[in-house]
Amino acid sequence: MSSPRKSVAASDLVLCAKQLEIEAARHLADRVELVDAIGHLIYALQRERGTASVFVASGGERFGDARLTTIGEARQHEQRLHALFAGQMDRDAGATARMLSLMAWVALGLDALDELRQQIAVLKLSAHDAVAAYSRLIAGLVELIFLVADATLLPGVTGPLVAFVHLVQSTEAAGQERAVGAQLFAAGANNEGQQQRIAHLIAAQERSLQVFADFVDPALRVRWQQQQLSPDVAKLERMRRILCIGRPGAPLDRHASEEWFSVCSDRMAELWHFQIELLHSLREACAAQIRMAQQDLLDSEGLLRTLRSNTPPHTHAVEQFFDIGAQPDMAPELSHASESTSLLDLLQTQATRLANVEAELDIARKTLNDRKVIERAKGALMSRLCLTEEEAFKALQKTSMDQNRRLLDVAEATLSLPDLAFAQIGAQPVQGRTKKR
Repeated sequence: MSSPRKSVAASDLVLCAKQLEIEAARHLADRVELVDAIGHLIYALQRERGTASVFVASGGERFGDARLTTIGEARQHEQRLHALFAGQMDRDAGATARMLSLMAWVALGLDALDELRQQIAVLKLSAHDAVAAYSRLIAGLVELIFLVADATLLPGVTGPLVAFVHLVQSTEAAGQERAVGAQLFAAGANNEGQQQRIAHLIAAQERSLQVFADFVDPALRVRWQQQQLSPDVAKLERMRRILCIGRPGAPLDRHASEEWFSVCSDRMAELWHFQIELLHSLREACAAQIRMAQQDLLDSEGLLRTLRSNTPPHTHAVEQFFDIGAQPDMAPELSHASESTSLLDLLQTQATRLANVEAELDIARKTLNDRKVIERAKGALMSRLCLTEEEAFKALQKTSMDQNRRLLDVAEATLSLPDLAFAQIGAQPVQGRTKKR
């Protein structure tokens, strides 16, 4: 004979839900610190990459001391990140298998940094290869931030997280632009391939910054819009025109590399200040989530004690009706159907709140996932049809407009095409398409 099944009390479920909510908020607070450490290391490596590109492109004549300074700064942030990685191996930290695998990849890249730095010091790498090596490592760090954000969306922090991820992406594109442009100026001659890279990087910044502006709070958005009207932005645009409009092979002022580096660094510093403010907002949001959940937990416990110690009105009326020592006036009835228990009210309120939270999180997840699908579709076109990134994106946009379909729908359809279909498309002449060299 089987033992009777133990019933689960609603109070236990409510208390457990609140405790899990607090635990989730604390996990998120820990991950905000992880994101902070990754962001600081990215910023330090971006500076190191920039100085390394000028150092190599100038044959070791420029930015030698600056490069050593940026290396020292980056190493401090490397140590902090290694320590946080170690903490993520604790099962209670709540890290996913994907997060830990990507952390391992980043750790391997950090271990190889000293060898890369030594090769740069003796000029064994070209400026292009040096920039590419740093950019690969930074790309892994950016993806780790993306993965952490994607796994930790909670009410109250969704907007700042999405804004932060895209701001980091735009800052990295700005850092790559700084490195490529500095390399061009330091080399003293324009280059068609590098000009195209700068154009792509400018477009990438604009796309990411648009998402950032859409999700950031109104006050910060106004400040960002005002910053776009500053003289520093106009100066950057002027120097961009020098690089992008000049014919390939045209001479460039070598001494302008330092001015370019300074102008781009000022822009990245502005973006970095916005990142710091967003991190501050995330910390405050996490603390508010924890405080609110703790207060709800206390209220739930107090509510349950009240329910146990105070007889419900209708029950009290029934007791009086059956009291043999009293003369009943009328049969006991519920006074108002709306006078339900506070516990039921609490459960109903929580259900409504959870529905609103899910709607908010769905919007954020959709924004992040849509971007992933479009980027994957671009990559498929680039690899299978030998298109540049700009050509692939324009092909998706044109198909979207021609077929009056959403860009996401076109991207999903592109990814579903078999290799044979790509082979047939590739065999046809496509206007404006150029083979990658």
